[in-house]
This record gives sequence, C-alpha cells and structure tokens, in this order.
Amino acid sequence: MSAATKDSDGKKVLLRNKRARHDYFVERSVEAGIELRGSEVKSLRDAAASLSDAYASVEGGQMYLFQMQINEYPFANYFQHEPKRKRRLLLHKAEIEELGHAVQAQGYTLMPLEVYVKKGRIKVELGLCKGKQQHDKRATERERDDRREMERAMGRRR
Repeated sequence: MSAATKDSDGKKVLLRNKRARHDYFVERSVEAGIELRGSEVKSLRDAAASLSDAYASVEGGQMYLFQMQINEYPFANYFQHEPKRKRRLLLHKAEIEELGHAVQAQGYTLMPLEVYVKKGRIKVELGLCKGKQQHDKRATERERDDRREMERAMGRRR
C-alpha cells in the first residue's frame, strides 16, 4: 500500500516537501515534467523517495533536478538506477530562461514542493523560493497557531 493521497485536482500526490514551505517563502510555483527511468517510476509510485535536499538548477540550457533521492526498486535487478542522479526537468525554453535568471540574479532557489501523478504522468511542482529568517519562521508559526485557535473556538460555538 503506497502512502500517496488523492488531491482535489485529480492528481495523486506521491511526495511532499513540507520543509520547503517552513524554511522558504514560495513566491511562485511551476509544474514541470520529469525524465525518469522505469525503475524510478516504480519506486516513486511506492513513495520510496525523498525531496529533503533536492533543488533545481539550469545547466547547459536545460533544467535539472539535483539531490532528489529515489531508492532502488527491489525487483528491477538489471535495470537499476542511481538513487541521487541528476534528472532532467521538462519545461518550455522561455520558462527555463526566466527561472534561471531569477535564481542567478535575484538570489532565489528552485525547490521541488511536490511530486505527483497527473493523467498518468509524473510531474514535479517547483517553487521559486526565498529563504526565511528565524523571526519570519516564528511569525508564520504564530499565524498558524492563531488560525487553529480560531477554528477551535468556532467549533465550540457550534
């Protein structure tokens, strides 16, 4: 049984990078295809992967995803893959140039936020992120706690 969940958009979320939204402000998000091998697809469908250290970068006019760990699929004996190889992302050339420029010139980071299946294809949601400082993290946590407290109070009134 996989740990994937069905989303309201008809997409099945396989992995989520919760740490990215905690440590960074997500300015914009972009959906990208990802070039995978067969054993990688099987491992992703089993949610045997991690996005914790992953980031995206432009290299030679192409966008690549680095440090995303996809564990080896145990039943693909000969056709295995390297767990942390760089994987090409499928984006339009204009998007690659725009995101690459933002990363180099304005100090942003491209991080994968989610990996999901949409219409039978595995997609990655990339976020154009700017780092949070400690006081920003505390403010975000305070807002989340206040929102929870308000929902509890409203629930008690009903």
